[in-house]
Amino acid sequence: MKQLSVKCDYILACAAMIGGISYFHTLAYDLLAENDRIMAATFDAAIHAFQHGHLKKIIVLSSSMVFESASVFPTPEGEQERCPPPLSTYGFQKLACEYYAKGAWEQYRLPYTIIRPFNCVGVGERRAKCDHEVMSGNVKLAMSHVVPDLAQKILKGQDPLHILGSGAQVRHYTYGGDLARGIRLCIESEHALNNDFNISTEASTTVLQLAELLWTKIHGTSKPFRYTSDEPFKYDVQCRVPDCSKAKRLLDFEANTTLEQILDELLPWIRQQLAFGNL
Repeated sequence: MKQLSVKCDYILACAAMIGGISYFHTLAYDLLAENDRIMAATFDAAIHAFQHGHLKKIIVLSSSMVFESASVFPTPEGEQERCPPPLSTYGFQKLACEYYAKGAWEQYRLPYTIIRPFNCVGVGERRAKCDHEVMSGNVKLAMSHVVPDLAQKILKGQDPLHILGSGAQVRHYTYGGDLARGIRLCIESEHALNNDFNISTEASTTVLQLAELLWTKIHGTSKPFRYTSDEPFKYDVQCRVPDCSKAKRLLDFEANTTLEQILDELLPWIRQQLAFGNL
């Protein structure tokens, strides 16, 4: 079969199938199999392009889920090689993406950069592809990511608000615009060559803190915050806290957009999408 000729400076290898935590369970095999096939084809094309002088490097958009089994917090780059492997097929496949990069460098000297985003939040996300409905109380989950799902449940009047698990889960909600800037720096900086970076805000937020903030922004003080805890999914990681010092030191990157600023931009968009019937 003739090899596809790719003529470009950089390839950004992203996830093919992606969704929230319910996605990991509903499509556990498809996530692993389809993303692996696409990643292998992407690296085949990248290696061919590099060998023919067209490509400078490949950039792999990995995931904080490679640290699914980590017990060191904040979690630094390199801990994915020391902690147990991820338990979810999604986390395992994202870790495999990083090994594609390392293998292609070792065998073909294909330069790479690995980027690990943490809980990207921003406008534009649509309903997750799913084979069956996922209900949370009386509301169908729209995207299976915690920020938009909590927001749309509150906007639809759910009271008490249904939260997966205790709400004590720790996350770092990173603005999509900050992530985009971090990706650009990882593409362009000479310090990113054959390197890996956690790209994230340094601010820790529990799911319950997020829920209360959303509730207040939507209802103000007119309605007291009430919630109930639902049975969590199997792969609901309890603590995900990145060490961001490497990106700050080598790339001069910091994700400074606050969660309040993110929600002020996101909530009007979610209201609009609900009115259009898209969520």
